[in-house]
Amino acid sequence: MDYQQVKANLNLHAVLRNLETLVACDGHAADIIKEWQVTLQFSVFRGPTLFLTFENGQCKAGEGAHPSPDVRLFFVSAGHLNSMMDGKGAPIPLKGITRLKFLTKEFPKLTDRLEYFLKPDETLLADDTYREVNTRLNLGVAAYAVRELATWDPMGKLNAASMPEGTLAIRVLPDGPSVSIVKENGAYAVGEENPKDPMAVMSFRDMAVANDLMNGKCDAFTALARGDVSMKGKIPMIESVNLLMDRIPHYLE
Repeated sequence: MDYQQVKANLNLHAVLRNLETLVACDGHAADIIKEWQVTLQFSVFRGPTLFLTFENGQCKAGEGAHPSPDVRLFFVSAGHLNSMMDGKGAPIPLKGITRLKFLTKEFPKLTDRLEYFLKPDETLLADDTYREVNTRLNLGVAAYAVRELATWDPMGKLNAASMPEGTLAIRVLPDGPSVSIVKENGAYAVGEENPKDPMAVMSFRDMAVANDLMNGKCDAFTALARGDVSMKGKIPMIESVNLLMDRIPHYLE
């Protein structure tokens, strides 16, 4: 799979699906969508698909084709989708043309809010509330990006080949967000938030440590030496996932 195709998978399944998390943890985003009753389908020709359902003040993401979306947005290629995500293109609406105002005026308010949290600066990160949302979103992006990279990225597939099978839990202590990554029968998935008896666990001491690492403000070796990050269980599983995470900036800046 070429660069544009891998990037399109990441943009849909790791970035855009994060609107679900954004609405759940950011009051302003929740306020934006509180009256929405709509399902949007995103489809790339011979590529990834994703749908977003906004209903009763919540956002739910799903993969594949929704049986009856209100709006169907089509992209002729992976590059076409990536251009839209970079703010340089627009989708082709195959259904829901009467909702043009929603697509051009309302929905961008939510995606702009997502970008606001995913592209921080030092001033924004100094705010505890902002930092927590940024951390939760980054953790979600990382988990789904690992799945996509292990499955489709040529270098990522090589890195993932040596990853032991089982479940890796990534946790922000003491009671912060957590995700899990599962390898089973050679396939990769994002698992339960708090899996029972994972094969390996990587823990961040607190939200500030997790945020610093995810935003490149400190390196993993230093954090390990200070005891800010702990690793337990099958360490090769953690090492493989860390190598996959290192590939994310190659596609998502």
